[in-house]
Amino acid sequence: MNKTALSWGRYPATQQDLHPCVWRSDLSNKISDLQHEYGTTLPFGNGRSYGDSCYADSGHALHTKTLNRFIMVDWTLGVLRAEAGVTLSEILELSIPRGWFLPVTPGTQFVTLGGAIANDVHGKNHHVRGTFGNHVRCFSLRRSNEPAMLCSLEDNSSYFAATIGGLGLTGVIEWAEIALMPIQSSQIDTTSIRFDRLTDFFTLAKDLDSRHEYGVAWIDCLATGSRAGRGIFIAANHAQEGALKTNLKNHLSIPVIPRFSIINGLTTRLFNTLNWHLQSAQTKNKSINFEPYFYPLDRVLQCNRLYGRKGFQQFQCVIPEHAAEPALAEILVTIAKSKQASFLAVLKRCGNMTSPGLLSFPMSGTSLAIDFPNSQNLTQTLLPKLDAIVRASRGRLYPAKDAHMTGEDFRNAYPAWTEVEKLRDPALNSQFWKRVTT
Repeated sequence: MNKTALSWGRYPATQQDLHPCVWRSDLSNKISDLQHEYGTTLPFGNGRSYGDSCYADSGHALHTKTLNRFIMVDWTLGVLRAEAGVTLSEILELSIPRGWFLPVTPGTQFVTLGGAIANDVHGKNHHVRGTFGNHVRCFSLRRSNEPAMLCSLEDNSSYFAATIGGLGLTGVIEWAEIALMPIQSSQIDTTSIRFDRLTDFFTLAKDLDSRHEYGVAWIDCLATGSRAGRGIFIAANHAQEGALKTNLKNHLSIPVIPRFSIINGLTTRLFNTLNWHLQSAQTKNKSINFEPYFYPLDRVLQCNRLYGRKGFQQFQCVIPEHAAEPALAEILVTIAKSKQASFLAVLKRCGNMTSPGLLSFPMSGTSLAIDFPNSQNLTQTLLPKLDAIVRASRGRLYPAKDAHMTGEDFRNAYPAWTEVEKLRDPALNSQFWKRVTT
């Protein structure tokens, strides 16, 4: 019996059937069979996309999480080849004890390798190493009624560019080869600094980003007046000494979905106030394990359930450098006035390294990501206001996190969408793609 699945944000609440594929040799037939029976399908990994980009337009997705085998690893060069359903956590568990780490990682370790490529994920070190796609050496792409296609910068380069960040539309990645980054320890040396206003973030980032591999800030998005934009900046480097070990099993869990969102105005305001005051006004240096720095939310499995049955939406934008400070200040004021609750508000600078992917999200500037409990007021009032600010600043939203972007905003922000459409496998389509391109 096939499984059913929602996106990580549980919105839109349109469950789809998952049709597993266990062997790479069965991929072409699986794609063709689903196309014949349902018209279109879409690869679906571990379900960590937030909006409707992971929903097959037909409601029947090809579940690639079962393609989860390692194929080859060269521990001398730090090159790894694995099937698309292998998760980043599985890669880390194998690579860290041998002195290698992912060169780019998003805020969760539970995305699949194929999903990381399809969404061209980025992390806290975009200013140093770009996106995940910058470290993909090659991959094998399966399209309907075609033999496997090797894609790289040199071979089938147009498909290579369209597939990185291509939201699973150009074909199904059966395996991928990536370059890892050498490390001396699994510990992370962090520097935490509390700041009082948004301007201070940009001052700190300009100074600390030049001396650290990683940089990210938590923002109190409910603070107003002289406290608006206050937060905590955490810069970090891999430690030069210490053990190489993983601790990926120590997790809590949310066993049930509450009727209402636990994330509300009262709990968020309390959390934000405590979080800011618990950070010392003095610069704090600390060495910690890699997991709480990179993946704080992964410590609670099914943490998306905290938002209740209606789910949540993430608003993630990137604003170009010249407009970042005034636009983000306006966004934060708009959120604070709306009283829409969010304890997760992440601010980080993006660098100018160009991704090979045609639809890559980051640009040189600053990115803001905020989770909101889903509500009618959010969809009809707050998000359109925030979108207008992003539009006016010539910024853009992240398709992997989106459930509301207008087609006009998408097409203007990602003009290369027409190139991806030309190379889209006719057997593959998503609710997102249909929504923003037609």
